[in-house]
Amino acid sequence: MHKTDIIEHNVSLKPFNTFGIAVKAKNFIAVSSVDKLKEVLQLKTYPKKFVLGGGSNMLLTQDIEALVIKIDLKGIDIILKENDFTYVRVAAGENWHQFVQWAIGKDLGGLENLSLIPGNVGTAPIQNIGAYGVELKDIFHSCEALDANTLELVSFTREDCRFAYRDSFFKRNKGKYIITSVTFRLTSNNHNINISYGAIGAELQKQGIKNPNIRQISNAVINIRESKLPNPKELGNSGSFFKNPVVPTSVFETLKKTYPEIPHYTVSATEVKIPAGWLIEQCGYKGKRYGDAGIHKNQALVLVNYGNASGKELWDLALKIQQSVKEKFNILIEPEVNVY
Repeated sequence: MHKTDIIEHNVSLKPFNTFGIAVKAKNFIAVSSVDKLKEVLQLKTYPKKFVLGGGSNMLLTQDIEALVIKIDLKGIDIILKENDFTYVRVAAGENWHQFVQWAIGKDLGGLENLSLIPGNVGTAPIQNIGAYGVELKDIFHSCEALDANTLELVSFTREDCRFAYRDSFFKRNKGKYIITSVTFRLTSNNHNINISYGAIGAELQKQGIKNPNIRQISNAVINIRESKLPNPKELGNSGSFFKNPVVPTSVFETLKKTYPEIPHYTVSATEVKIPAGWLIEQCGYKGKRYGDAGIHKNQALVLVNYGNASGKELWDLALKIQQSVKEKFNILIEPEVNVY
């Protein structure tokens, strides 16, 4: 009998979430095939199920009473090459950054700006992960997901996923489908180099690179992320805790009168995106520590666990930050992470 076939009891989830929160799963099983996943979902002994991916975009505030199903599906396959594009199907349990590096190693473009994002491939579409001017939807072709009720495998196109900023059909219908694989449409010639975000351009300039290739962009992104963001293996965190709020241009113009230096990105003729990290920093939270729960010294958008913070302590801190920003700027910043 495989280790993955065994249901374990009272398992610490500390190694399975990037915040390093020491909650327990009453029951736990890792599944490495779609058939096994179907079998486990049908177990009547455990009516409640909790699906766990890479554990990178979650804050666990309590023990999980359900059967925790860890998705360990593995495999990367090139399924089609046509003209300037290559289609790659990736199993949900593959590590995101390792897949990005695999693609760059094959000179397949589109993922390089998304280097070093923690988590697994299967959870990437749920969040429509994004960084440095690129979102998952830009290179997404389709995905397969298991209907948790009928146990049928359903194929979703990009349109079906209804992607939005850090949002998707899957996020709005939590628990209904379990993504088993994702197919990406990557460039195999004529890569679309995207250095629209100033930080990437500055990093490349620092290295004296004028015409970057995808490997150089990936390395620049890794350098930037490592300088700003703590490594979850060293300091528990979930990357950006809050979404960057999008506000009407009129609201932004009013704020600009008081804060002429306010950073922003134009979203449309009527909307402006303001970095949540800047708003939090203006409220004085950057680098602050409350017991083992804190805000990172280099990036106010990142909440950190200095060792033994509970999920509740981190969530209370998040609510306190949210309230401060609302009082100071009259802007509601929403969590990017899923809170359980």
